[in-house]
Amino acid sequence: MNFFEHQAQAHRESKKLLFLFVLAVIAIVLAVNATLALLWLWSKGLHAAGTFTYPRGFFFTNTAVTLLFIVGGTLFEMARLKDGGDAVAQMAGGRLVQPDSRDIQERRLLNIVEEMALASGIACPRVYVMDEEDAINAFAAGYHQNEAVVAVTRGTLSRLSRDELQGVIGHEFSHILNGDMRMNVKLIGVLFGIQMLASFGQHLMEWGARMGGSRSRDEKGPSLQLMMIVFGVALFVIGYIGIFFGRLIKSAVSRQREFLADASAVQFTRNPDGIGGALRKIGGLTRKNKCGSRINNPNAEQLSHMFLGAARPNLLSGLFATHPPIETRLQRLYGRNVELLDASELPAEVDHLPVMGVAASGFAPASPRAQLPSAIAVSTSSFHPEFGYQAATPSVETPLANQLPAAATNKMAVSIPAEIVQAARDPKAASALVYALLLDRSDAANFQIQLDILRQAVAPQCALVTLLHELTETMSASMRLPVLDLAMPALKLLSAEQAQQLLGIAARLIAADQVVTQAEFVVQTLLQRRLSSQAGRDVKVKYAGLHQLSAETALLISLMATTEFAAEQAEQAFQTALNNMPDLGLGAARFVPRAAVDYFDVKQALDKFQQLAPLAKPFLVRLMLKASGEKISIAGADLLRSVCAALDAPIPEVVSASYASIPTS
Repeated sequence: MNFFEHQAQAHRESKKLLFLFVLAVIAIVLAVNATLALLWLWSKGLHAAGTFTYPRGFFFTNTAVTLLFIVGGTLFEMARLKDGGDAVAQMAGGRLVQPDSRDIQERRLLNIVEEMALASGIACPRVYVMDEEDAINAFAAGYHQNEAVVAVTRGTLSRLSRDELQGVIGHEFSHILNGDMRMNVKLIGVLFGIQMLASFGQHLMEWGARMGGSRSRDEKGPSLQLMMIVFGVALFVIGYIGIFFGRLIKSAVSRQREFLADASAVQFTRNPDGIGGALRKIGGLTRKNKCGSRINNPNAEQLSHMFLGAARPNLLSGLFATHPPIETRLQRLYGRNVELLDASELPAEVDHLPVMGVAASGFAPASPRAQLPSAIAVSTSSFHPEFGYQAATPSVETPLANQLPAAATNKMAVSIPAEIVQAARDPKAASALVYALLLDRSDAANFQIQLDILRQAVAPQCALVTLLHELTETMSASMRLPVLDLAMPALKLLSAEQAQQLLGIAARLIAADQVVTQAEFVVQTLLQRRLSSQAGRDVKVKYAGLHQLSAETALLISLMATTEFAAEQAEQAFQTALNNMPDLGLGAARFVPRAAVDYFDVKQALDKFQQLAPLAKPFLVRLMLKASGEKISIAGADLLRSVCAALDAPIPEVVSASYASIPTS
């Protein structure tokens, strides 16, 4: 099942979840009205056999206030989660790991995440560690795959080998690449709304307990204090309707996806003992403490559907289990019953990639070359004719894994200068790296203007920018965007003001010669998509299909065709792409010659495509692939990579293959 099939499945599941949500709301509203009706009778000292009337609008008001609580709670929590994965990681008690961390366990974790990100063609996720959690667990969170975070417990770092940790990260990358995260984050907000009545009931009980309850003998009915306590107890009990449906919804979402993510982790690492070993250790730890994946944070229940394993013992089995039993998951992985493993803490070992950082006094050169720790391969993923292209999935072979023969994989051995890797892990040096990627020495006059811009804006960084530019010139063109992806965690540590400054200087460097090249546009698009103030925020769907964006679709197909072919052949490639998918309603689309392409129009088109329905996005990618012909160039691959970043779609396998086919330095 590929990315867009997962999106389609998520769409179908959303309808089921919406039904359960509406059912929960109806049940809560009915229960609240019934409780308040009984309390009203009690407060008036009336008996069921007597005559009585309720105040005008009694049930309407009760219903409106209850709905206000549920909807208001949902909106409040969604607003609190507007920053996506970072907000979720902080809810779980996570601490952001600095990209240049020198802690041995954290360095190993960062290396593995970098490997997976480079292999899958997405921006490197930010990494969090839950220091207070001693069990084995992890999760991925975010609204978009290029704005994701990965969080692991301290126990995951201290109890797992490198292979096992790589299996866990592979499992979480499956959730990133399959589009599970967006629904998971939204589910937090929805469930908060239907469960908050229980919290309000608890507060009412506390307030009632602190109130005075005296009254005269002539007054009928119970005291206000007693009524508050009784109503609080009732709301607390009613709130468990929300908790009941919340657990039911989470169990419906999580179980099958965990099987898929386990299988994907094996595909990514080519080593069943990676994720398998981690699950066996969770099982072994469960024998000692009843839940080897236990999360002690107060928000564990709210986030339980996101974790690798069950966050609480009461979620391990039964109707409300958020995860399949460990034994069942292992049976599916190995095809047989396997023994559980001891999960004692392991001695920290230095990872086989040396720790590199930028010295406080400036740039600290390291060894001339650093080979990234793993051979990175692009594996063959499933193909579905409805969507028309295969999404690339990472396959990372580690020295300790049970590897396939070298001939069985299409390897992309990524060799990047050590100083580049070093710079990509520090915010200021990563900024200098961005400027270095935009310098153009082919035009001496323009190069001098760019240097003048840098001297004026960031004088202390000029020497570092020049050095990094010389190093980037030694790399293959195919490595420019992967290097930018590698730098993203460090760049996201910049303050909002610093990020805006970087984007502004980048725009000035691009405009220095009054001409925007396609390579510059691609870099600028990726920077804007990932560092702007709106990066990581959820985007509302405005367009149902490509027929509503006919001119914009024609512009992008034309841009791809003119990137790959000369003028006459480009128009033919454009028409071939449209003829291949006649049912999209693009009959009025017209070819745009290269000379008429304005990158400002392209940027506006990408902004609109961000608002395209998820199931319509793959058709745009497919059309661009068709327009590229049989073999895509690095320039075409970079263009499609930036479009996929704007769409939050996975890069096609053919794009990854194009990077693999170019020799690296």
